[in-house]
Amino acid sequence: MTNEAEMQSNFIYQMILKDVEAGKHGGRVHTRFPPEPNGYLHIGHAKAALLNYNLARQFDGKFNLRFDDTNPIAEEEEYVESIIEDLRWLGVDWEDRLFFTSDYFETKFAFAKRLIEAGQAYVCDLSPDEIREYRGTLTEPGTPSPFRDRSVDENLALFERMQKGEFPDGARVLRAKIDMTSGNLNLRDPVLYRILHAEHHRTGDAWCIYPMYDFDHPFTDALEGITHSLCSIEYSDHRPLYDWVVENAVKLMPDVVKARSEQTEFARLNMSHMVLSKRKLRRLVEEGHVSGWDDPRMPTISGLRRRGVTPDAIADFQDRVGVARADSLVDLRMFLFSIRNDLEATALRKMVVLEPLKVVITNWPEGEVEWVELENIPRDESAGMRTAPFSGEVYIEREDFMEDPPKKFHRLSPGDEIRLKGAYAIHCHDVIKDDEGNVVELHCTYDPKTRSGNDTSGRKIRGVAHWVSAPHAVEVDVRLYDTLFVEQDPETVGEDLRDVLNPESLMTLTRVPAEPSISALTPGSRVQFMRKGYFFLDPEEDHGDGLIFNRIVPLKDTWAKIKKKQSQ
Repeated sequence: MTNEAEMQSNFIYQMILKDVEAGKHGGRVHTRFPPEPNGYLHIGHAKAALLNYNLARQFDGKFNLRFDDTNPIAEEEEYVESIIEDLRWLGVDWEDRLFFTSDYFETKFAFAKRLIEAGQAYVCDLSPDEIREYRGTLTEPGTPSPFRDRSVDENLALFERMQKGEFPDGARVLRAKIDMTSGNLNLRDPVLYRILHAEHHRTGDAWCIYPMYDFDHPFTDALEGITHSLCSIEYSDHRPLYDWVVENAVKLMPDVVKARSEQTEFARLNMSHMVLSKRKLRRLVEEGHVSGWDDPRMPTISGLRRRGVTPDAIADFQDRVGVARADSLVDLRMFLFSIRNDLEATALRKMVVLEPLKVVITNWPEGEVEWVELENIPRDESAGMRTAPFSGEVYIEREDFMEDPPKKFHRLSPGDEIRLKGAYAIHCHDVIKDDEGNVVELHCTYDPKTRSGNDTSGRKIRGVAHWVSAPHAVEVDVRLYDTLFVEQDPETVGEDLRDVLNPESLMTLTRVPAEPSISALTPGSRVQFMRKGYFFLDPEEDHGDGLIFNRIVPLKDTWAKIKKKQSQ
């Protein structure tokens, strides 16, 4: 859940509080989240959605979900459905206020014509390249279009012909008539409408002209009564154009405008070892570097959900990041901390051996099975206990044995001993190898006096290892996920991301042994594999006769390994 104190400490909350106390907008607070349906939402979008929603909720205001669907070439109904699903999963509630900018195409067309009638807009025949050339530079003023002084009647006639589909794509645009000498390039007669003959996912072929974002967005905010339009910092230079559109809407369309909305910018979320560009994420999908938008390695909400991350972990992370005025790169480890912090107190513990090494206990009574008690969640008595079978053949992790160990290696080695969690201490006396010299089996003895909870041996046994009884093991498949990129800031490497992809971002282990109680888990369960991390029983897979677990997060970060790769 969102931390109220953290929310109230950010500058946007304080700004809205002052507005409410001053009676601005009649004391109303009305926010919105306006995603483009041209891809899946990622964790950066989650920040914006939660910020807008929680601010409205804190001030007893309203929140709209509005799809910015003005580019039919890139938009699909699949993306609309995924965005709605993701936001609901995050806990965002827009009640009955689900809108599309395409809902207002007729009204926007009417507003554009009123701009023409007021001498504030004109139809321009320059090509896109010519418009860029005429716009000038940061140090040189722009040059007025030769079509800037067309009469109102000619502009109206041409604009209506554009709407009727009489011209091909790119032949003409509608531009605002503002100031070609402005120091802000966004005010140098920006394009308001372009011709685009394409099938729209909601309006079909009813329209062949579509409004540009910088025109559509502020006008729609004004139409819907939005009081505080919150957007990321890259739109700060667009704010004067936002204000220009709103002012003209108030003046020319007083019959439909509901609010003099205002834009405020905040820092977008940038995270290490991630790309949060929807365009680049789409390339990862289309080029087959990931299995889809919901690949658990992706920073998409659907990918994080598929991996097993919870909405509470995402909300906690957003609280820790806070709301800033300037962009910065957030260390991924902060997110991983929030995930672990969320799961620590709720995830049941299970023993699963990812890289098994067989141990034969030579003095164990033949055929005997002893059931040992283990905590479901340490330090939480209400979570209860479970039992696991212990026998004369068990699996331990291969990393828990070394034939020639260094000092302070508190695991198993020839002539040394280790305690098996909840059971007994075992002493290694023989190492079995294959023809190539690889260790394939250990022969050990157990000490009956070292039973956990009733140890009468008087010895201090430092190392403890998890284990699974070989005859009782349930086989599961496990996907181990790492960061998708080895580069700390992959956004800076350009368009081709292949050179910084992590070749070890996914490792699949099949038929690994797990304790029998794991069979009782239902898809969607989150558990801790003892000493190995938190795992999610994938609900999207057809498990058939087996179980498939996605690792949500390891118990500790693997940055040392990543940095080593970067230095090679």
